[in-house]
Amino acid sequence: MTFETLSRRGILGVFAATTVAAAPVMANAFGLLRGAGDIRRIRMYSGRTGESIDTVYWVEGKYIRDALNEINIFMRDWRTGQAIGIDPRTVDIAAASHRLLQTNEPYMMLSGYRSPKTNAMLRSQSSGVARNSLHMVGKAADLRLKSRSVSQMYKAAAACNAGGVGKYSRSNFVHMDCGPIRHWGA
Repeated sequence: MTFETLSRRGILGVFAATTVAAAPVMANAFGLLRGAGDIRRIRMYSGRTGESIDTVYWVEGKYIRDALNEINIFMRDWRTGQAIGIDPRTVDIAAASHRLLQTNEPYMMLSGYRSPKTNAMLRSQSSGVARNSLHMVGKAADLRLKSRSVSQMYKAAAACNAGGVGKYSRSNFVHMDCGPIRHWGA
């Protein structure tokens, strides 16, 4: 059987049975976001809900709708149960950053989608929560890794040059979004 005759399901099966042996260097990060890879995968867990996700969401230049739907549910506002469509570009930035970090550890997701009610509550408790947070429109994620420092995660996300990256060292997480390119907390 040649590569051309493999079905999408066959490619996914082969991918699931193997691991990615080589990760790109920082210079290749932008290429990852522009479709340089044939397969994109995201691995996360939520300490809040106990759920985890490990899914291939992009194959052969196309997003997989069912996988994106799973991501939408996983990244829901855990306080209200509300879910919206997460912008796939945010997932792309997180996945590309993860590959650059050369780790098999899944991200711990602290925050994905936030309802306006949740955002207002968090804003009343902290000056670090934006009034018009991109979390409220499904364009941001706050992520952590035990095996990598906040500085390492920040540098990997910033190397993607594809959105906003915030470094929160005291709270031990990195904010990644698909909004305008900007950096803070460096």
